[in-house]
Amino acid sequence: MKQPLGVILAGGLATRMGGGDKALLPLGGQSLLARVIARLEPQVAGLALNANGDPARFAGFGLPVVADSVEGFAGPLAGVLAGLDWAAELGADAIVTVAADTPFFPCDLVPRLLMAAEGMAAPLALAATPRGDADTRSMTAGLIRHPTFGLWPVALRDDLRAALQDGLRKVVIWTDAHDGRLAEFPDAGDPFFNVNTPEDLAAAEAML
Repeated sequence: MKQPLGVILAGGLATRMGGGDKALLPLGGQSLLARVIARLEPQVAGLALNANGDPARFAGFGLPVVADSVEGFAGPLAGVLAGLDWAAELGADAIVTVAADTPFFPCDLVPRLLMAAEGMAAPLALAATPRGDADTRSMTAGLIRHPTFGLWPVALRDDLRAALQDGLRKVVIWTDAHDGRLAEFPDAGDPFFNVNTPEDLAAAEAML
């Protein structure tokens, strides 16, 4: 399989941060988005940003901006679909997604996702950490899945489009239906710490 493209998911409403673009918030002298780009760009063959609204506000980053094609803020899967459609136009086989508000994700995210999906006809894998390293309800087999950090095959984009049109919103329901695998990241700490609130932003400053 060719090296996947990367898609940064920034299409959320940031309600717990008071609205606006979380990705543009400063962290240690750089925006969250700049930090995420710096981590993901070396791992992928190309990069795009999934965001809704006026793309001009991200012009300074020099990335293509792809908007959700599903209306009504349908969640991360809508961003994944937008990324898959963009990748299909470029002839890519797969994308890797990351969240725009998670500045410390692993620098070997992509190779470990690819390793987890080896041998799959349609490579599909989510990042996971041992239980207790994060706060989420996406748990399986003692692991916590991180649904915005995944490897997604372009071959399944029409299946995903149909699922979204049928009202599906929960990532792991769709990945489980296609026997998606898990790439475990057992490293100490919480590499998938994300900034949801002003308190989280202060904590991220302390973690730098």
